[in-house]
This record gives sequence, structure tokens and C-alpha cells, in this order.
Amino acid sequence: MINLRNILIALISIFSIVAHAQQKKARVLVLIHSDNGSTYELAKEFAKGLESSNQAEAIIKMVKKNEHAKLKEIPVATPNELSSYDGIAFGSPIYFGNMSTAMSEFLSMTVDLWTKHGLEGMPATVFMSAGSGAGKELAIQSIWNSLAVHGMILVSNGIRGNEKIDVKIPQGNTVLGTTSLSSAKNVERPSESERYLIKLQGENFAKIALALKGTFFKSTVPLLENKTTVASTLKQKKITLPEVPQPAGNYKPYIRTGNLIFINQVALKDGKILNPGKLGKELNEQQVKEATRTTMLNVIAVLNEAVEGNLEQVKRCVQLTGIFNTPEGYTKHADLMNVASDLTVDVFGEKGKHARATFGASSIPVNSAVEIQAIFEID
Repeated sequence: MINLRNILIALISIFSIVAHAQQKKARVLVLIHSDNGSTYELAKEFAKGLESSNQAEAIIKMVKKNEHAKLKEIPVATPNELSSYDGIAFGSPIYFGNMSTAMSEFLSMTVDLWTKHGLEGMPATVFMSAGSGAGKELAIQSIWNSLAVHGMILVSNGIRGNEKIDVKIPQGNTVLGTTSLSSAKNVERPSESERYLIKLQGENFAKIALALKGTFFKSTVPLLENKTTVASTLKQKKITLPEVPQPAGNYKPYIRTGNLIFINQVALKDGKILNPGKLGKELNEQQVKEATRTTMLNVIAVLNEAVEGNLEQVKRCVQLTGIFNTPEGYTKHADLMNVASDLTVDVFGEKGKHARATFGASSIPVNSAVEIQAIFEID
């Protein structure tokens, strides 16, 4: 009995030590945009360096969804979660001496954090994937400008590690942060030296993030892992978005004006109209409802393309209009349209609740049983 008690006391002590050590670790967000995986490779090396001394934990996230095989499983961050970390490392491709469009768009959504002083005093560092390497310092500074406005503490590389890099080939070393010359084909990129530099950058940032942990405002907003996202909802409900239907004429699948996106779709599935015809003649109500679900999935697929794969940008579904191929005197259009409305709320939750109109038509283009017009507002 005594031995059992001693074992339990020892286990409790071990668990307490582990919990205390975890509390002392800094949680660092490695926030990236990556087109083809080059920036992600740097992010992984940075994370290795960050976690090498057991002082910090790295959480890698994207600023927008990317279906590239290397990147499609990486979660997408939301602007409001940034203030819940102890430090942030920003990684981006270089676009003409500037940060990428996706990174710029993400940072433009942090105005609310700025007005609430949500990132003031938090350490930040930057790394980037370059092409030729031209303009790499300018590109890092383009991100620094936004971070400085937030009052973040900017952590540079200096000349740390430069004495050990291979000077026989071009390298992405800068005093501001590591870059990788991804278009240089004479050696695998990131090069061995670039991997060495980015690891050192991670090691140094871990010490600073831990030292500053708890000294600045930190939000208690739940992190994205504990938050239901549109992507996780689609996966949980086993909803697969179809390929975006191509226009059959001189028009576009969607138009964006300001923060509104306008979409029109019919019941196209795998290149053919699903359940074509008129209700009460070729089709029954169940077949029209199946066509309605297919049409709404097409609408969401087009919306997904419009927001470049980041459905978290959807602020609300403003309105859905359902047009049904029905006989004269038919009055149950609302029952048919409920399928589309329910699917929208299933996918987007409260943001999916919308204004609605439904009516019948004597015919619909390509003999579809239904056409849906949709308006969405995005951030």
C-alpha cells in the first residue's frame, strides 16, 4: 500500500513538472502564405530551430487555403486569433520586392486587432521565399511596416551564422531575416546554408518569445484548433464541393463588386444536368430537391473559387433566390428551396442565414429543374 502511494505521489510530481514546463513554453504562430511549398519548407526548418531548446512550441498555419498536395492539410488562421500567441513568425513568397498578395490581404484584415492594441509588445520575425533574390530586403521590410504599425517587437537576424554558410553559391541570407532563392536551380532549395540560417532564426526567436511571454496583452480567444471552421464542417458532414461549372456563354461564374459576390448556377453535375425537366411532367418533388442540392453545391463551389479557397472570409449569405421549372398553379416552391437554405446554414452556421425569394418559371435554360441566384458578403 505504501509502495502504491509512493508511486502515485511520484506520478503526480512528474505530471506537475511536465505541466509547469508546458506553461513556461512560448506558443509561437508560424503564419505563412506558400504557393508551391517553398515557404512551407522554410517554415518547417524555422519550427525545428524554434523547438530545439524546448523553450517554445510552433504552430504552422496558412493565411489562405491551398489545395497543393504539400499544403492542403495545413489549417488556415483567422486574424482574431493572432493575439492569443506569445510571438508570430511571418513567412511569404516575394512578389516584385513586396510581400505576397495573400499575406497583404490577411494583414489588411487585422484593423480590429490594431484598434484594440492586440499585438502591441508581441515579438515578430519574418522569413521569405525569393525567386532571383532581387528585392528581398525590400520585401521583408514591406511586412515589417505593417508589424511596426501594430507595435510589434521586430526581431532581425543580424549576421548570425553568416560565417558558416557556403559562399560558393548564392544564398538567401539577409540581416533582416532568412530568405531562400527558390528559383536558383543549381542546388536544392532551401539550400543547406539557408536551412541552417532559418533554424538559427528559430532558435533565437524562441528565447525572445519566452523572455517576453506574459509581458503584453494576450487575448483569450480560442485558437482555431478548438473552433469550428467551414472546412472542418464540410469534412465532418462529408460534403464534397464539385468542380466549378464552366460558363456556357460570354459571362463569368461570379462577379465581385466591393465586398459582395454574385453567383448564378443550375443543376449541373459531372458535365450534365441532373434530373432535367419540369416538375409534375418529367420530375417529382424529390427529384427537384436533389437538383436543388446539386445547384446549391455548385454555388458554394463557385464561392470557394471566388475567395481563393478560404471560405472563412464569408461574412454572411445575404440572399438566395430559387427559380423552379414548375407548372402553372404550383405553390410549394418554398418547400423545394428549403433544401438550398438548409445546406447553406449547415455549411456556414449563423452566417448562412439569409433573405430568400422563390418563384416558378415556365422553363429554365438547359432544361434544368432549378436555378439559384446567390449574394454573399465577404470580409
